[in-house]
Amino acid sequence: MQSDANQETLLGLHALMDDFDLELPRPRVRSCLVRGNRRTWVTEAGVLEQYPRGYKPEAGRVGQLRFALKYEPIDLGAYKAIFAKMDRTELERWIQSEPHSIFARRAWYLFEMFTGTQLEVADLKSGPYIDLLNPEIHIVGPAIRARRQRVNANLLGSLDYCPLIRRTEKLMEAFNKNLAERARALILAVDPAILKRAVHYLFTKETKASFAIEGEAPSKDRASRFVATLVHAEDFKASIHDSFIELQNAIVEPRYSQKAWREVQVYVGESLSDFSQLVHFVCPKPEDVPSLMNGWMRMLSNLIDSKGQVDPVCVAGAAAFGFVFIHPFDDGNGRIHRFLVHHVLAKLKFSPQGLVFPVSASMLRNMTTYDKALEAFSDRIAPFVHYTMDDDLAMTVANETADLYRYFDATPQTEYLFECIEDAIARDLKMELDFLTSYDAAMRAIQEVVDMPSQRAALLFRLIGQNHGRLSNRKRDQFPELADEEIERIEAGIQAATSLNPRRAIPTENG
Repeated sequence: MQSDANQETLLGLHALMDDFDLELPRPRVRSCLVRGNRRTWVTEAGVLEQYPRGYKPEAGRVGQLRFALKYEPIDLGAYKAIFAKMDRTELERWIQSEPHSIFARRAWYLFEMFTGTQLEVADLKSGPYIDLLNPEIHIVGPAIRARRQRVNANLLGSLDYCPLIRRTEKLMEAFNKNLAERARALILAVDPAILKRAVHYLFTKETKASFAIEGEAPSKDRASRFVATLVHAEDFKASIHDSFIELQNAIVEPRYSQKAWREVQVYVGESLSDFSQLVHFVCPKPEDVPSLMNGWMRMLSNLIDSKGQVDPVCVAGAAAFGFVFIHPFDDGNGRIHRFLVHHVLAKLKFSPQGLVFPVSASMLRNMTTYDKALEAFSDRIAPFVHYTMDDDLAMTVANETADLYRYFDATPQTEYLFECIEDAIARDLKMELDFLTSYDAAMRAIQEVVDMPSQRAALLFRLIGQNHGRLSNRKRDQFPELADEEIERIEAGIQAATSLNPRRAIPTENG
């Protein structure tokens, strides 16, 4: 199969999908045969793997299938569609000719998992078990042994719901940063009383940011309810339908609370000047939501029960973004999606007990990057969702789309989540702890000069901070009771306490 753009010979899954004329998003990893050396090109759009002529597979679909299973990441949606069309006798002849082959056994297992039918191949009685997903190119889940093919089915989920995460260089770098340990070192270095004050601020900041992402300013009551849910995020029962109903009811405006998964078709879009809709993302059909959410809940339960076998941020990425793509409610999906990040990180002991990393604040600081993480999924499936919209802007999806959401590549979203957590630790957590430590030291410095009321001392600190370590002449008359010499000593004390000099800015408010 030739690529029109570069006249490359496509290999593996891309070649098979073109051969079968499948209407599905193409896998992010594209392999091709070229004149030259083995090379890898990584872009935002995906990964191009170039192979020299010596890698050319045997002729026919089995040759391409063997190549894909040997060199490429698994794409479950692609394999399901391919095996629905592939001649089973062709598969049977291949597997019967080399039943102990790693790649034949992977094809054998996947075919029977997806089709629910058995090939005319005898059960394997001996030999070592082999991994379905190659752990060198995938993030793998807890293995379930399939005796018939002697395969360790190490998927993150199951037939009902299973995102996949590729083991990219970017993820490996993120693992090596040891973000959880970095956060623990920060909090161990501060006074427990300071940490207690920081915790309240961080929970409040996460709440405000999560609502702000949705363009909302919550009432004091709704904000308080959301803070309460975050405080108890570890205890949330993510495998129980009613837990989500209670959570949704707690965080949305009461008139939009629900008693079950949504029963209408929803989408994410924006209104244009002619009152039409520009659709950015079409959510799964309402009749598909129950099965998708049941599979999602089983996936998350199994990954959490595996007790750290899968990196916690990978679990959080697959679960939280998978949830928002399913969009099981009419309202509140985004806030729950971000809440689920905290639930997983707390449950798997990645975040320190009783502490939250305000990832929503990081997302809010750079909404363009957050949108790109969402669009990395929505843009890929958009051409394959066929819908109509009536005059009342009610949407109807005409084709079967459940597998687009059931099997997705969560790699871009997981990489992005690592970046948000690192940013939240370095900026929000560290800056708040540093600020409170400096603030307390500055207040002590003020009191050593003049034993003034704390509220007045706080005002003086703020005014000096706003003017780079000096009390401005314009604000001087607000403190007539202080002598010039006292103010100079207070300024010097604040500069020393905050490790700043008059030419550098002093923090002016929390965070």
